[in-house]
Amino acid sequence: MKLGILSDTHDNPENTRRALDIFRLHGVEQIIHCGDITIPQIVALFEGWRVFFVFGNLDREHADLSAAVGRLSGTNSIGYKYMGLLEGIPIAVYHGNDDEYLAALISSNCYDYVFHGHTHRRRDDHIGRTRVINPGALGGRGKARSVCVLTLPDGTATFIDIEESMV
Repeated sequence: MKLGILSDTHDNPENTRRALDIFRLHGVEQIIHCGDITIPQIVALFEGWRVFFVFGNLDREHADLSAAVGRLSGTNSIGYKYMGLLEGIPIAVYHGNDDEYLAALISSNCYDYVFHGHTHRRRDDHIGRTRVINPGALGGRGKARSVCVLTLPDGTATFIDIEESMV
């Protein structure tokens, strides 16, 4: 399975569209959005995809974002965190704005992967049994824009730069 991981779209539809185009080119089957979606219009861009969304610290309109996810076709979810199995592999998804909670997820020894955003910096670390991946950001502060494509079960991760939209 090819998994597309992105985060911190921060009201940037152009960069989000570019990321989704990259995911199509790479044959991504499932997307994880690690939070800071910020507006329902961003959620609508994910029509036709299977997506696990988590809320970020800037996702203040939870009801509107949840309703937008509910309007997408297919199997999608949104919440403060996501824990589950992909290809039989235990994963956790959390935005990452509470450092202590993120550290507890990572050190719990319950997950093969923990995906997060928030810092706007790419990350691919192994801590104990857990691989921690932050795909980078598509909007907001900072200049580098990127996503990650992860192949499961083999664990091949590719970080892909997104050319910045000036829109």
